[in-house]
Amino acid sequence: MIDLILFAGRVVLIVLLYVFLFSVTKTGIGLVRGQRKDGAIWSVDVEKGARSLRGLHVDMLGPVVIGRSPSSDIVIDEPFVSATHARFTLQGPALVLEDLNSTNGTLVNGHPISQPVTLRDGDEVQVGDAIMRVSRR
Repeated sequence: MIDLILFAGRVVLIVLLYVFLFSVTKTGIGLVRGQRKDGAIWSVDVEKGARSLRGLHVDMLGPVVIGRSPSSDIVIDEPFVSATHARFTLQGPALVLEDLNSTNGTLVNGHPISQPVTLRDGDEVQVGDAIMRVSRR
């Protein structure tokens, strides 16, 4: 009799485990699908600057640091660029640019920025002599 109760308990436990895993998987897939639908895909294209940088295309999947330091995501090896000059950050569906207290500043559409700026499709970002175009697909 005890064997039958233990067997039934094991079966119930396995069924509950499968129901739990199914619900977690369904929720995870729903979250991924929701991110793909709602999240905008931003990219940055270097239009002017050093020959090695021209034509560079970067998709924004997370924070992107621009600077002279080799550890930066976009390395601009110019004397007017700070080691960590500026940072692109995704905040929800928006792309935000922040100057990281650089010596010579960061320009958006020809205007210096002093605080984080939410970028729009087609905005032009200048760091040193490099000019980058922001686009949203």
